[in-house]
Amino acid sequence: MARMTEPERSPIVPAPDLTLAVIVGSVRRPRVGRIVADWFTETARRRTYLAVDLVDLAEVDLPLSGTPAGGNPNSPIAGRLASADGFVVVTPEYNHSFPAALKNAIDWHYREWMFKPVGFVSYGASSGGIRAVEQLRLVFPELYGATTRNAVAIAGPRRLVDQNGTLVVDAPTRQAADTMLTELTWWARTLRTGRRDNPYPG
Repeated sequence: MARMTEPERSPIVPAPDLTLAVIVGSVRRPRVGRIVADWFTETARRRTYLAVDLVDLAEVDLPLSGTPAGGNPNSPIAGRLASADGFVVVTPEYNHSFPAALKNAIDWHYREWMFKPVGFVSYGASSGGIRAVEQLRLVFPELYGATTRNAVAIAGPRRLVDQNGTLVVDAPTRQAADTMLTELTWWARTLRTGRRDNPYPG
């Protein structure tokens, strides 16, 4: 009599327990920002504990008016940002700074950023966008956002796009993304616990 074997069981994949919002800061046409963001999003989703929400500002209606102090509850992405445990901002460098559309999106919100970590993936011709990130590091703490020490900087991103429209990066860039994600997720869990167990007075 043939021996019966137990059916093969699929490996149990844990459900994501952190939500990461990846924000595409460029709205120019043409642009490489969405390609950079798609690469990073795919990288982040390899971590099964992360649910990644890609927020492309080119697809969001945020006019330059209507941004009262303390944020605007009518923002079409306020709910998505509020539900995130952390953020990664994908930004180019425009004239030694970051895009106006990104600053507008930041100013449209307030509580959504509070006591959450913010990481950066920047890109630019030769600098890799680091000057844009240095300025963003001054902006987010004013909103109680905690910026990560580690970041990703990609120089000359257009030459890294293959014939399929996919960003192809080298090993150091992949390592930089992993290092930043490790730091970011540590802060995301730590600050979420703080917001829950010891809410900031005010």
